[in-house]
Amino acid sequence: MPSYDAILIVSFGGPEGPDEVMPFLENVLRGKPVPRERMLEVAEHYQHFGGVSPINEQNRQLIAALQQELAAHGPQLPIYWGNRNWRPLLPETLAQMGRDGVKRALAFFTSAFSSYSGCRQYRENIIAAREEVGPAAPQVDKLRVFYNHPGFIEPMVESLSNCLAKIPAEQLSAAKVLFTAHSIPLSMAENCRYEVQLAEACRLVAAGAGVAPDQWELVYQSRSGSPHQPWLEPDVCDRIEELHKGGNLRELVIVPIGFISDHMEVLFDLDTEARELCERLGVQMQRAATVGVHPRFIRMIRELIVERIDGAPNRPALGSLGASHDVCPADCCLYSPQRPAARG
Repeated sequence: MPSYDAILIVSFGGPEGPDEVMPFLENVLRGKPVPRERMLEVAEHYQHFGGVSPINEQNRQLIAALQQELAAHGPQLPIYWGNRNWRPLLPETLAQMGRDGVKRALAFFTSAFSSYSGCRQYRENIIAAREEVGPAAPQVDKLRVFYNHPGFIEPMVESLSNCLAKIPAEQLSAAKVLFTAHSIPLSMAENCRYEVQLAEACRLVAAGAGVAPDQWELVYQSRSGSPHQPWLEPDVCDRIEELHKGGNLRELVIVPIGFISDHMEVLFDLDTEARELCERLGVQMQRAATVGVHPRFIRMIRELIVERIDGAPNRPALGSLGASHDVCPADCCLYSPQRPAARG
């Protein structure tokens, strides 16, 4: 097995002040068919929170927690951090790793599920960053996706159970649970296992929390593309309104299973927009916590590192789909934004 001398946390990035919002969004949306008015709308979401996305600080907290975990239990490896869209950017980080003498690193992507934007694009970003840095850039291998790892599922079961415990006993059987994840274009979804993995993770969390199959659904949020391009549906707010019109929605738990921390799309799309809708409709809404820096989740990251270094044949995975691959196949998560959707 190859030896590794560093860990690389790979994430999306976010602005940390009002003046950074538009340059950040221009980075995010460069080359994508997103109307400018949509970009301005999203910019206003950030300004609603002072122009600061919480994602960078949440990644700092994750890194600090993982540093403590590795210091206590090993392996003793330094941790670096590089983003796709905002500082610290991946080329800057790989250049620093090269100066520090790092030759080969294991990368943890802050996405539990397989998709172009959550996996393959990050791998492409790393390849481009290595080319930019040149011969001094380290080799980077990614850890497997962890949507069905006990270290991800168990904290989500705990989070959902905590919300259910707050619902009056006489209302519990009629309560609805909506799992949410970032919507993606159908033409992206058809070439990856995003929907399959999400459905399995939702099933595992619901079963672990004792939620009946007819009490939960998977919905989507935060679509950003052209209105003429089909994306995964239903939208979370649209579904809340439909359930309310059906006359049987009084208690609702939203579980942002597609996100590992409470960043902007959780704080605005769920804690602001969905909550305001529920208040208007008279629905009692609770939003389950993401895994964040839950100790079991941090331990999971260490376990993923150790299994890859040791070449362990037994990989923890709940449910029936098994552990995901270490090395992505060549045709995994392909996506061309200009290609029309094959479904619809």
